[in-house]
Amino acid sequence: MSGKPQHIVVLGAGESGVGAAILAKIKGYTVFVSDGGKIKDKFKIELDRNAIEWEEGAHSDQVKEADLVIKSPGIPNSSELIKSILSKGIRVIGEIEFAARFTNAKMICITGSNGKTTTTYLTHHVLKKGGVNAEMAGNMGESLARKIISAPADYYVLELSSFQLEDMHDFKAFISVVINITPDHLDRYEHSMDLYGRAKFRITANQTKADYFIYNADDSEIEKQLNQQQIGAQLIPFSLQREIENGGYATNEELIITIKNKLTMSIHELALKGKHNTQNSLVAGIAGRIIDIRKDAVRESLSDFTNVEHRLEFVAKVNGIEFINDSKATNINATWFALESMDKPTVWIVGGVDKGNDYEELLALVNEKVKAIICLGKDNHKIIDAFTGKVETIVEASSAMEAVGYAYQLAKKEETVLLSPACASFDLFENYEDRGAQFKNAVRSL
Repeated sequence: MSGKPQHIVVLGAGESGVGAAILAKIKGYTVFVSDGGKIKDKFKIELDRNAIEWEEGAHSDQVKEADLVIKSPGIPNSSELIKSILSKGIRVIGEIEFAARFTNAKMICITGSNGKTTTTYLTHHVLKKGGVNAEMAGNMGESLARKIISAPADYYVLELSSFQLEDMHDFKAFISVVINITPDHLDRYEHSMDLYGRAKFRITANQTKADYFIYNADDSEIEKQLNQQQIGAQLIPFSLQREIENGGYATNEELIITIKNKLTMSIHELALKGKHNTQNSLVAGIAGRIIDIRKDAVRESLSDFTNVEHRLEFVAKVNGIEFINDSKATNINATWFALESMDKPTVWIVGGVDKGNDYEELLALVNEKVKAIICLGKDNHKIIDAFTGKVETIVEASSAMEAVGYAYQLAKKEETVLLSPACASFDLFENYEDRGAQFKNAVRSL
C-alpha cells in the first residue's frame, strides 16, 4: 500500500466487522466503525483498545466519506444505506473479501442451507488429522480477519452464508462446496429459490481449472444452477443415489471416494449418523483427498469426529431417556434431517420465531417417529394447527426448564427427547446457542 492510507468505514460491529476493523488498522488504514444498533460491550472494549473510532444507534454522514466500505453480511445490498453509498461510487465489500487480501492461504469454502457448520468442523478435523496447518473461520466462531491476525495458516476452512457470498467480488476459493439448496432466508431473495440459489453459487466465482467444486448431485436446485451457469472449476459431485466416477458416493453399507485412488469405508464406522451426515462425511473426505491427505488419516478422522455443539448433540441419558440438543436447527429442512436420524420413539421440542415454515413437509416423519410435541415459543398456533390430530399429546412451554420438565414426564425409558426447533430463537432466547445452553442446563438439573 503506497501513499496516504485509505479511509475504511466498517458497517456493523459484530464479530466480522470488528475483526475487519482491527485488521484494517494493523495494515495501516484509517478506520471508522458504524453500527445502526447497539454494539456489545466486549466489542466496544476491543475497538477502544485498538484506538478505532466508532458510533452506535445510527449511521452518521461519516459513512459516506469512505474510500472503501466493509459491510456486515446482515445488511442487504438493497437497503437505502448501501444504495446511497454505492451511488457515490464507493466500493462495498464483505469482511471475507477484505481479509483474504492479506493471506496467500488456500480457501476451502463451504455453503449450503443445512449442514455447513458440521461439514466445516469435520473438514477441518480431516485436515488437522492429516498434518495440515489449517484454521476454521467464517459464519461460525471467529471471523477470517481475526484468524489472519492471530493464526496464520496454509488452509482456511470457511463456512459461508449466502449473505456473505453476496459481497464476494474478487475472492477465489481453491475448493468450493455446495451441500444443498433448500428454502431458507427467502425473504431476502424476493421469495425466489432461483435468486437464493444464485447467491449460493457465488462461491464458485473466479474459480479456474486448478480449483475444485464439490456439489450434491442429488439436489435438484443445485442441478438447476449448474445448467444455468458456467463453472470454471473441476466438477466433483457426490451422491447417495448413484455411483460417481470422480467424486464420492455412498451405498447402504459403504462410503466410497473415487477421486485420486479409491477409498472405501463402512458406513457403520462413520462418527456421524444419518443420511445428511453421510453427505457431510463425503464432502470432508473428498476435500481431504483433493489435498492428498492419506486414506487412512481420512478414514480415521471420519470415524473419530465429535459433533458440533447444538447440532444433534448428545446431552445426557437420564433414567434411560436420551436427550439430544439440536438447537441449531432453525429451519424445517434441518429439523427434517434430525427427525430422519431418530431411531427410537421421540418427544419433540419445537417452536420459536417462524420463518414461514411449511410443517406439512415433516408430517410423514412425525407420524413415524414422534409420540408427543412440546411447543417452545411465544406463538405456537401454526405448529398446533399442523399436528393436532396427528400427534396425541401437544403441550406448550414458555422456558427451556418447563419444556424439559414436560419431556421428562412424557418420555419413557429407551425413548428420546429431541430439541429441534425448526425456528429462530429470538422470542424467548438471545440466540440458538443460548436456547441450546438453557436446554442442556435444564437436562442436567433433572
